[in-house]
Amino acid sequence: MRKVREVLRQSASGRSTRQIGAALGIASGSVVGYLQRARAADLTWEKASSMTDEAVEALLFRPVALGRNEPCARLPIPFAHVHQELRRDGVTLQLLWEEYRESTAGATALAPYKYSQFCELYGAWRHRLSPTMRQVHRAGEKAFIDYSGKKPKLVDPDTGEAHGVELFVMVLGASNYAFAEASLSQTVADFVASTTRGLEYFGCVPEILVPDQLRSAVRGPDRYDPIINEGYLDFATHYGVSVIPARPRKPRDKAKVEATVLLVQRWILARLRNLTFFRLRDLNDAIGALLEDLNQRPFKRLEGCRRSSFEALDRPAMRPLPAVRYELRERRKASVHIDYHVEFDGRLYSVHHTHIGKKVEVRATIGLVEIFLGDDRVASHPRSYARRGTPVTSNEHRPPQHQPGTWPPERLTTWALTFGPSVAALVEKTLAKFRQPEHGYRACLGILRLAQKHGGERTDAACARALAACGAGVPHRTHVESILKHGLDRSPEAATTATTTCPIEHENVRGGDYYERKEGLH
Repeated sequence: MRKVREVLRQSASGRSTRQIGAALGIASGSVVGYLQRARAADLTWEKASSMTDEAVEALLFRPVALGRNEPCARLPIPFAHVHQELRRDGVTLQLLWEEYRESTAGATALAPYKYSQFCELYGAWRHRLSPTMRQVHRAGEKAFIDYSGKKPKLVDPDTGEAHGVELFVMVLGASNYAFAEASLSQTVADFVASTTRGLEYFGCVPEILVPDQLRSAVRGPDRYDPIINEGYLDFATHYGVSVIPARPRKPRDKAKVEATVLLVQRWILARLRNLTFFRLRDLNDAIGALLEDLNQRPFKRLEGCRRSSFEALDRPAMRPLPAVRYELRERRKASVHIDYHVEFDGRLYSVHHTHIGKKVEVRATIGLVEIFLGDDRVASHPRSYARRGTPVTSNEHRPPQHQPGTWPPERLTTWALTFGPSVAALVEKTLAKFRQPEHGYRACLGILRLAQKHGGERTDAACARALAACGAGVPHRTHVESILKHGLDRSPEAATTATTTCPIEHENVRGGDYYERKEGLH
């Protein structure tokens, strides 16, 4: 319409059709045609200057008035019905078009649309239902995270069996700079480790991480207020990033990483399809080499590549990595026992004796165990991997009466001797099990508590029976407690020694005399 207006304006100023065509870059015949339409519609430049483009077009290009360019009427397409039917299993546009075409047979004079135009018109109608907002990604703001549905495979060298592993993908919003690696699972440990290596690959930290609402990141999935997993939240706090998961079943929230997953599948997995990998490390080495090629591949419509775009956009806007790498922590709730120790992973760790009976939280990495009371750390120990039940005790956590030397082992054995020699023998053996005798005080006090409850005579007999049954071993307190509970200390067997033997008399037992050689037998 801009050229039509310009033709009318220049014609009103007295210029010839040839001059107008040369000025506008159109044929002079087109100029003549426009002027003829204007005269037929009684349209002058004075009138057209105050009219809209739509009004000028409707006035000059009316197909009915000119008798041509009038499309034939077509049978309307029931778009809502087509859209609803496509949700059913096995229904296609081809099938619905054939049904639409058959519905016009003999029922109306209107011709149906052909298949290609049927699909084109339906597609245009469908896109108007849910318009998509274009997302603008600010430099250094977001990193999107997802796992690939197509998985690489590792082969067991012993059995030859192939099993799939996970493919982790992470991409920055502004530059499309990508990271990818294989991991054994989607557990919290593997997910946090992959995210950590992704940040180290970038060499800097964005403001926001946008993962899917998988269980490793989100403990309680929710459209509006998801609950972030404690381990992943601890990781985010360490790196100073926010975690804003994408909404459930809304892939457009993380369209960047969805498109990058497709690229990784095509430019990395597809190129590894004919290779066999036996170790995860070898697979990740191959992925890393192809990842560099992907990040340096030139853009088709933009200048540069993902790498150059990252250096120009995202890296200057992102924060540096912290000095210390994050280590995933195990978290457990526990109570401080009466012996001012907390149990974690089968081992005992001390806290100050003033916290006895309080509820605490244990946070453990591979090499460190920390104990928190609320937000305050009240104890820290190197993680122990010794035999289960081993205590790790700091002297400053002991009360004054429990400091080394204030209660010697002889005090316990002397006390045990007042209940009987067998009780004292069991206490001595129990203390000898530990490198530091103080670690056996708790078990010995349990034995002496039994003696106070059941009396010295019964407990001494029970200890004698337990020692005889265990031989060179050391019976546990629960063994003695079981003997006392069932009254076995009062049975006659309690007075016999371990070497006492009783003849077995039974009609089915022949005895040694049966096998003596008799005369006449060969």
